[in-house]
Amino acid sequence: MKRTDKAEKISITLPPDMLNIIREKVKDGAYASTSEVIREAMRLWQRQEEEHLARIASIRARLEQSAHSGEPVLLDDAFEKLEQLHQQRISTLDYEKL
Repeated sequence: MKRTDKAEKISITLPPDMLNIIREKVKDGAYASTSEVIREAMRLWQRQEEEHLARIASIRARLEQSAHSGEPVLLDDAFEKLEQLHQQRISTLDYEKL
């Protein structure tokens, strides 16, 4: 897919600790520029948002299917499943930070 829209320059304010991390990554050669770091962060954020929306859609679909299946869903089971999904997400986020 060819991009036809131009990139737009924006200004953001970051706390000193975040800015220092970005500058270190550029200085170490991990990224070519601060813009590249921010673009990578945005790509990761977009992927997390897409995954979150997919999980929500999956939960809604299962709830809808369950509502029409005639089989009751125990509230404790539903909360346990949500807790498992939450713990998986936390583990994934912690792993990605490494």
